[in-house]
Amino acid sequence: MSVLRKELGNFNSIICFKAAIVGMEEALGEKATAIALTTAGRARGKKLAEELGLTAGSISLDDAADKLKKALGKEGTCLCIVDKIVAEDEIIKVYTSETFCSAGEPLNSPRKCTFTMGAVWGAVEQLIGKRFRGIHTESVLRGGAYDVFEFTPFE
Repeated sequence: MSVLRKELGNFNSIICFKAAIVGMEEALGEKATAIALTTAGRARGKKLAEELGLTAGSISLDDAADKLKKALGKEGTCLCIVDKIVAEDEIIKVYTSETFCSAGEPLNSPRKCTFTMGAVWGAVEQLIGKRFRGIHTESVLRGGAYDVFEFTPFE
């Protein structure tokens, strides 16, 4: 990854990015902002998957989780930690922790992961080679051990 800024490097703070999200929610509404952020995340995830060589059937879900953990986690962009990816029949579940979206939120916050889920969603679509419907099914903010994103293929 090339360095985008000479002194400050490639990253900004969660505080600044979350302030932008709150401002967008105030200006556009919560639903429109969620759609925009999820769509932006999906585009980012697809591009990342292409850069990592994650294409349909190229590697196992465990190996894909390892690559995404490195790219999105501490050694990468620090968006989240991808703990594991599992398939249950046609459904793909991605277990994440330390997500950008949940950071700094109070317990029982209704906040859903949007950009983070979108990024994982786009990567999963590239990896599997199918379009999916995604939902945030479990949250660390509401007692879950992980932020879980569940992807069901379109029929």
